[in-house]
Amino acid sequence: MSRDRDTTNRLREAALDIFQAGVRAADPRRAVQNSLEIATSGRPVIAGEEVSRARSLRIVALGKASVLMAEAALEMLPAELFRGPGVVAVNPENYRDLEHFEVYASGHPVPDAAGVSAARAVERYLTDCSEDEALLVLVSGGGSALLPAPAPGISLEDKIETTRLLLASGEPIQQVNTVRKHLSTLKAGGMARQAYPSRLEAVILSDVIGDDLSSIASGPTAPDPTTFADAEEVLAGCDPSAAIPASVRERIDRGVRGEIADTPTADDPTFSRVVNRVVGSNSQSLAAAQSRAAALGFEVMVLPAPLLGEARDAAAIVDAANRENWTGDRPLAVLAGGETTVSLKGRGSGGRNQEMALAFALLPESRTRREEWVFLSGATDGRDGPTDAAGGMVDAGTLDRIRPSGLDPAAELDENNSYVVLRAAGDLLMTGSTGTNVADLQVLLLSRGRK
Repeated sequence: MSRDRDTTNRLREAALDIFQAGVRAADPRRAVQNSLEIATSGRPVIAGEEVSRARSLRIVALGKASVLMAEAALEMLPAELFRGPGVVAVNPENYRDLEHFEVYASGHPVPDAAGVSAARAVERYLTDCSEDEALLVLVSGGGSALLPAPAPGISLEDKIETTRLLLASGEPIQQVNTVRKHLSTLKAGGMARQAYPSRLEAVILSDVIGDDLSSIASGPTAPDPTTFADAEEVLAGCDPSAAIPASVRERIDRGVRGEIADTPTADDPTFSRVVNRVVGSNSQSLAAAQSRAAALGFEVMVLPAPLLGEARDAAAIVDAANRENWTGDRPLAVLAGGETTVSLKGRGSGGRNQEMALAFALLPESRTRREEWVFLSGATDGRDGPTDAAGGMVDAGTLDRIRPSGLDPAAELDENNSYVVLRAAGDLLMTGSTGTNVADLQVLLLSRGRK
């Protein structure tokens, strides 16, 4: 069919609008302001108890939204109760100085020396926590990489290499974190254990599908259901040629043999004084995107299950969404959320959302049906993989726009080179850093166009 460019342009504007509504729903400042409880006395309530004037309050923030979350908390809390300076670990894109806090710009997704410095600062800050103190922990996506605290015998370099190998393997992030938790002193309830016996409340923006507390930032304030044996199983599933550092394998082996205590489980007394509160998530952002799509006049269909697995396979899942009951009287929005993976086979540049967008554009023309369409896949933090793009937004004209570049989009997809191809089409989704992170959102819009 001939393309209706005006309709396509309107759909592109609407897709971006709907995506941005989902991002706004995870606004870190609003999440903190809506979650902190202030008693009639004007003092905060942490872990169910009012913080009295005789007590003090400490604050630790980690993740891509940590600066905004810490700033919002400080604005709400009585200054005389705060025992600072608090500690913030954030990625470089969201870094800025914050009064009353030590702020560290840490590496992400691969940890670095600055992250280790941040982790050691947190450990020093928690060393003398007492029973009459309270600790507010502000957690957002990316916290696992941003606050690395290598366990004894594990060097930062070995942890970096292990992280690289796991991320390149295509393992789901939960599996990656199963290993990382057993190589750290702060993850997997480690922060709560170090702060005990103080009362602790964690306010959490979740970037994990299903909001598993033990997986968000590798669960620094949550019990851990995984074991050294689970970590060993994850490593066994890696490419046999992957050179997992010897120190990592030795620690995991010692843990399996019971020579090293495993991470704390829910019956550990540490968690009797801990409250974990999820205040933003992918599902909440997806609901906001749904409301915005309806307000823009779309019929709305939300995929019942999150998009997981290989990004290019997920593109076909969205395309195959059941639209049998769509009358076509109004345009249709098919929405999804999730966190896919990419098994790296090539040496190109891109990320899971760019890979999904390009894979969608390459679906057989017969499956792009009889309507105008636009497909957007974006990371809510504004950064998809190691690139400056949030993802991609493609339409039926994408492949035509690629041709003048001489690139073969299918071959480049096999090289994991989606960034270069989408850039040639003008189809990179560029939002800049959003200051939050609740995984990814997908928006497929369809319209009959001119009749």
